[in-house]
Amino acid sequence: MATSKITYNGGLRTNSIHLASGSEIITDAPIDNKGKGEAFSPSDLLATSLGNCMLTIVGIAANEHGFNIDGTTAEITKIMATEPRRVVEIVVNLQFPNHDYTDKTKAIIERSARTCPVANSLHPDIKQNITFNY
Repeated sequence: MATSKITYNGGLRTNSIHLASGSEIITDAPIDNKGKGEAFSPSDLLATSLGNCMLTIVGIAANEHGFNIDGTTAEITKIMATEPRRVVEIVVNLQFPNHDYTDKTKAIIERSARTCPVANSLHPDIKQNITFNY
């Protein structure tokens, strides 16, 4: 079964529907690439997916190992190159709330984040610059 259906709406905008849930995402081309920049760009979603995946996989590990990451945030910065236009680096700044994690827990968190499916799927030429703030 298909995952999503995408419709081009014109004006460099798309609408994506997640077929299992009906959730929708709109994308716009960024201002620096002839768009309006009124929504996530496709490359914004690529970079943002890395942070979403990291938090999800760390959340699974937290449930399995009995620690809490509720309230953890990921700030994402996407760095582009021009020739050819592509994502060359994704900076992920993970900020954990005031939890007193052990060294073992920190190791579980960091291993889980770095090996999430999106991290493993990105081309090795895309630098993943990840900071863990406890």
